[in-house]
Amino acid sequence: MPKILSIILILNFLFIYPSISKENTFENWLNDFKKTAIDSGISKEVVNDVMSSAKFLPKVIEYDRFQPEFYEDTFTYIKKRSSNRKVNDGLRLYKKEKKIIDEVEKKFQVEKELLLALMGIETNFGKYLGKMDIVSSLATLSFDKRRSDFFTKELLILLNLVDKKIIDKSILYGSWAGAFGNFQFMPRTIRNYAIDYNKNQTIELKKTEDSFASAANYLKKIGWKKGQPCFYKINLNKDIPKKYLNSSARNIKNKKKISFFKKYISNFEDLNIQMNGLKAAIIIPDKDIIPGAETLSPAFIVFENYEKILNWNRSLRFALAVCTLKDNFRNEI
Repeated sequence: MPKILSIILILNFLFIYPSISKENTFENWLNDFKKTAIDSGISKEVVNDVMSSAKFLPKVIEYDRFQPEFYEDTFTYIKKRSSNRKVNDGLRLYKKEKKIIDEVEKKFQVEKELLLALMGIETNFGKYLGKMDIVSSLATLSFDKRRSDFFTKELLILLNLVDKKIIDKSILYGSWAGAFGNFQFMPRTIRNYAIDYNKNQTIELKKTEDSFASAANYLKKIGWKKGQPCFYKINLNKDIPKKYLNSSARNIKNKKKISFFKKYISNFEDLNIQMNGLKAAIIIPDKDIIPGAETLSPAFIVFENYEKILNWNRSLRFALAVCTLKDNFRNEI
């Protein structure tokens, strides 16, 4: 991060939280949180044990304010995450773990190319799982005002998982945002979708069997449809009404059958779209994020499967990168 931007972020943070330098501010929050956790039914012993080493991590706030989804243009973001090098690394992993990955694909009906793409983008195929103390990361983001509610709930879920001996507290190291394992599952995702695929009585999300099966289980349950498209890059005509242009990942609006958009897409005949019955929407991911970005370019027509990736990470660029890398794997496997 450029030095001047780091200084700006720190000054902004101190302005928002002028009392942050007082040692007892985070401590007061921590004591209140412990009471809340115990009142919710989590054992006092687990709460005190797990939270005893929780610290406020200023670096986490810095990362939260400077995510690549917020500043990289779409072309740069996708290119970095779907390179030939990334494909070759994924192919090496697939060759090594072919038997279990093929088995998971068949059982859950989720393409191996998609699973490889997600793992490749999330953790570079397990090479970067994160070294942050997840408890402190979640505590810091819970204390922070930007998304306090969300991260407080995630931290409570994590304590519950430890209390029920589903997760071992000694392995809680991962991303700055509190995500864990090969596919960077948040506590809520672990609770709802992670499975002990090899039935050894432990969910091991840093191991191939449990992590791939858990990711596939998640995708299947949220409605991923094997064999259906994710997106196509399109060239829009200038007369397209603005109401059909989506620039936010929070709520994709104005979905129509593909044929409806034909009159607004100049390269429609080149798209090789074979499923005209599918509902689709149009996104313009650079608008509202990249200063000076053109309204109509780049543009993509996206389908239901694309929106399932948004459930995984609510970023238009992330979903585009995952689907692009998935297609790159499909051409090689």
